[in-house]
Amino acid sequence: MSRRLLWALPPVALLALLFLYPLALVVRQSFQPDSGGTSLQPYADVFASEGFRNALWTTVWLALASTAGCLVLGFLLSLVISFVPFPGAKGVARFIDVYLSFPSFLITLALLFIYGTTGIIGSFQFLTTPWGVLLAEVTYFTPFVMRPLLAAFSQLDTAQLEAAGSLGARAPRIVRRIVLPEVLPALAAGGSLVLVLCLNEFGIVLFTGAKGVTTLPMLVYGKAILESDYPGACVVAVANVLISVGLYGLYRVVSRRAGA
Repeated sequence: MSRRLLWALPPVALLALLFLYPLALVVRQSFQPDSGGTSLQPYADVFASEGFRNALWTTVWLALASTAGCLVLGFLLSLVISFVPFPGAKGVARFIDVYLSFPSFLITLALLFIYGTTGIIGSFQFLTTPWGVLLAEVTYFTPFVMRPLLAAFSQLDTAQLEAAGSLGARAPRIVRRIVLPEVLPALAAGGSLVLVLCLNEFGIVLFTGAKGVTTLPMLVYGKAILESDYPGACVVAVANVLISVGLYGLYRVVSRRAGA
């Protein structure tokens, strides 16, 4: 047992140094107002501010709307790739894995080149609105839903689908009564992951330049870099971390039940 602890000590120490120690510094700074000492005043000031409440609301509704869009679009695209035979279907499925490695700002820049004011199509102002952020997040995060769905579809018993079809069931009913219940755990796991990622997304909001769209990560950036309000920035960061950790716990529970 002592040997196992000895082997576990180096990675635990490295984890503590690289991740836990900086996080502890952020938490400590959140309790230290500029006036000195240690108090809960930074939390009281931030939570009472209208800017924090607006940022929290914007973060939550954008994350929920983006997740809903990703679930619907990801489910439909996964159905087409898995059950509608067309040339290159396997190549498209493999490209999904490559797409997951793309940075979020790259997809945002691509949308700006197409729909921006100086883009190929041009003169579309909605990219600088919350709807533009929503479009960019759905575009980028949909493959994160598709990956577990494609894996779940590949394990479906096709005999059930063929039997239902031979009995006269139409495609929508087969999807609703057979396919959806079987892949629901994978759909929930992918949606939980996307929800966590959307809550913490910074690059998409920054690169779209959406006016009046301030999420919690953007609020941290604004307080720390633009206002030099480091205690306030740390308070918002701690709140964001707590929300993310709670949702990550939900994601782990859903993933475990899905067998992911």
